[in-house]
Amino acid sequence: MSHVLPLQAQSLSKAYQGHVALRELSLSLAAGERVALLGPNGAGKSTLMQLLTGLFAPDSGSIHIMGHDLRTAAPRALAHLGVVFQQPALDLDLSVQANLHFHTDLHGMPRAVANPRIHEGLERQGLLEHLHRPCRALSGGNRRKIELVRALLHRPAVLLMDEATVGLDPASRVQLLQAVHALQKEQGVATLWATHLVEEVEQADRVVVLHKGLMRHEGRVADLLQDTQKTSVQAAFMSLTRS
Repeated sequence: MSHVLPLQAQSLSKAYQGHVALRELSLSLAAGERVALLGPNGAGKSTLMQLLTGLFAPDSGSIHIMGHDLRTAAPRALAHLGVVFQQPALDLDLSVQANLHFHTDLHGMPRAVANPRIHEGLERQGLLEHLHRPCRALSGGNRRKIELVRALLHRPAVLLMDEATVGLDPASRVQLLQAVHALQKEQGVATLWATHLVEEVEQADRVVVLHKGLMRHEGRVADLLQDTQKTSVQAAFMSLTRS
């Protein structure tokens, strides 16, 4: 299994009521790789995330997570997937521990395994002191970090970050980026980071620019600048998504 790519999506297309949201999109992630998915609102980023998480099925194309076909072996495929959604997904009235236990219980993880992972994850983010506090008492940035800890408790091979920094202040955004970067290095998690903020893509291994359901560019940041003959990611992004 060592040569199996964590994520491989081929020729994905999806339309809603005649509107094409994605057209023939292919994308793969290698272990430990961070790929930034950059696109304006309506580009198809959310549709791609919905397909990759199994929320919707593509009209055509295939998705494999650690070699498992999402269409025919969804439980096995999704067991290797961690997600931090755009919309906050914590029960604010429950404690941090209760939120995390809910996740580990869903994955059938015994407490003897879950509790050390919860402690380790929170300690890594400097949040262990908040274990028994209700999530409502935490800042927006710390809630996001809790969601990141939760997404990684079952040791996924692929992490999807779906506009995960929306609503965060700049310092919290930087902290979340750094936390994910450190995890990639240490655990080899392949990460797909969807965003419309160009400053979040500059440290990515590859950048995919999506516009109107089409992949407009894929490659390193340096390739993006060279191919568009621009001196900044912002200018390159604007030139690819102007029409």
